[in-house]
Amino acid sequence: MGGKLMHWMDIVSAISAQKHSNRIVVTASVDNVSFGKPIQLGNVVTLNAKVTRAFSSSMEVHIKVEAEDIPSGKKFASNSAFFTFVAVDQSGRPIDVPEAVPETDEEKELYAGALRRRQLRLVLAGRMEPDEATELKSIFNFEKE
Repeated sequence: MGGKLMHWMDIVSAISAQKHSNRIVVTASVDNVSFGKPIQLGNVVTLNAKVTRAFSSSMEVHIKVEAEDIPSGKKFASNSAFFTFVAVDQSGRPIDVPEAVPETDEEKELYAGALRRRQLRLVLAGRMEPDEATELKSIFNFEKE
């Protein structure tokens, strides 16, 4: 079920990014995948995805998976992840996307953390030098006294 669920998460997250950008999007990365409580046979699964922040051509999408046991009526959080998508033009080249404007407290919190998560992804992928990751440095206070 895990592989099928990841497929659904990718599709639902891509739809969210595509609706935000009004462009074709491609998956760039998947991070912080958490597998909480397992989904059982017969549970109803709901996936909710939202663009947390947009950069020049990329967007971070947070997806939450919830399951419901119909006989008991109990709902529970099952999985979550952060996906990064890049909007592309018809030739497959990255294209600018509109800014994401957070409204709720949860959206503001996710928006604030998105730059740190992005810098961490770029450093781990070797696409950013650790010294350039200013948001990460501010968390860990790498400055020598």
